Amino acid sequence: MRTLDFTPLWRTSVGFDHLAGLVDGMSRQPAEDNYPPYNIERPGEDHYRITLAVAGFGVNEISVTAEQNALTIEGKKSEGAAREYLYQGIPARPFRRVFNLADYVQVKQASFQDGLLIVDLVREIPEAMKPRKIQIGSGTAASSQIEPKKAA
Repeated sequence: MRTLDFTPLWRTSVGFDHLAGLVDGMSRQPAEDNYPPYNIERPGEDHYRITLAVAGFGVNEISVTAEQNALTIEGKKSEGAAREYLYQGIPARPFRRVFNLADYVQVKQASFQDGLLIVDLVREIPEAMKPRKIQIGSGTAASSQIEPKKAA
């Protein structure tokens, strides 16, 4: 396997140290299980929606946890009466899905309907972090406001 050297990236960027670590970690993870299937949509400029197909699970059997930059969705079937299946096509195995969230992406709500878990997210950048226009003054106006130092 080929190793990647991220030294040139670190030389030209500030504050993105974790990016190289994420890429490196992704290359070392084993092949991911594709259960349960999911969609990620972008219904608006700063709005996102994750939809998971969790047929066979109830609301009380699914947990949604939002941490700083991660959204974790876990499901585990409760122990019920043992059933004898002739054919079981609806999986009921436990699952855990982790979604990495960008900075300032927050979970707004989660809902469950028709066997689908819907998680709505929104990116809210604080006012202090938004770009702002800086007015540039002319050099003559700035120099006329400075008074020369008087000789003692």
